[in-house]
Amino acid sequence: MNSSPEFPAGLPFVKMHGLGNDFVVVDTAQSGVPVTPALARAVGDRHRGVGFDQLAEVLLSERADLKLLFWNSDGSRSGACGNATRCVAEREMTARGTDCLAIETERGLLTARRGAEGMVSVNMGQPQLDWRDIPLARDVDIMALPLPGRPAAVGMGNPHCITVVTDAEAVALDVIGPKLEHDPLFPERTNVEFIEHRKDGTLRMRVWERGAGVTLACGSGACAVAVAAHKLGLTGREVRIELDGGWLTIDWREDGVWMTGPTAEVFSGTLSPGLLAALS
Repeated sequence: MNSSPEFPAGLPFVKMHGLGNDFVVVDTAQSGVPVTPALARAVGDRHRGVGFDQLAEVLLSERADLKLLFWNSDGSRSGACGNATRCVAEREMTARGTDCLAIETERGLLTARRGAEGMVSVNMGQPQLDWRDIPLARDVDIMALPLPGRPAAVGMGNPHCITVVTDAEAVALDVIGPKLEHDPLFPERTNVEFIEHRKDGTLRMRVWERGAGVTLACGSGACAVAVAAHKLGLTGREVRIELDGGWLTIDWREDGVWMTGPTAEVFSGTLSPGLLAALS
């Protein structure tokens, strides 16, 4: 492997996932190599890079134990990523020998905790339920948007469009998802979720993520879905949600929307100096 004078040792990274919602984690605080849109796109390429749904960039924080920024595979930024937050929290709590962590994000200060049986919980904060905060392009009923299926809109640091359907498996996500993502009602585009309310009280959820496409899970989306389902009278404030990659438990409490689920570390590696030099 050829080296370059700018990046003689390459850039270390860790591959993790929560329910198959997969991430590359890079520690800019240690490496000094900041993530750029071009780097996010290159690493996010599943054929020529590593591949991810989101990239989590770890930075120093003056307000918390660490700071996280999130990047989509198309090089755009994401204001929130619940499963990535849980994954990084698990790794950092293990390294620091603690069961609780404060994390600074664009969403605000989030609290993460280690639970029983390997589960990790994060408080994603209160939902955004004003049309300007989600954001939407104009004042409409956020629980019955003027779009096909009368979906709901909820903000969790990023926008979500949630449609209740009778059969989530039958939804053509790759067809409907991009149309809703780019609908003019969402000035910053939107994540798109379809949910089915089951007889046992659980929800089945499938998701098209803004800037990433179809993914196996979306943590902030599950939080938004739980809020919408409760406001629509489908569930209580705590609900179990089955995503393509597995189960999350969401609990909308007085202090915020808590998400609990498993995490997994897959492998660690080093981005080649040549890749980094080509982007500089």
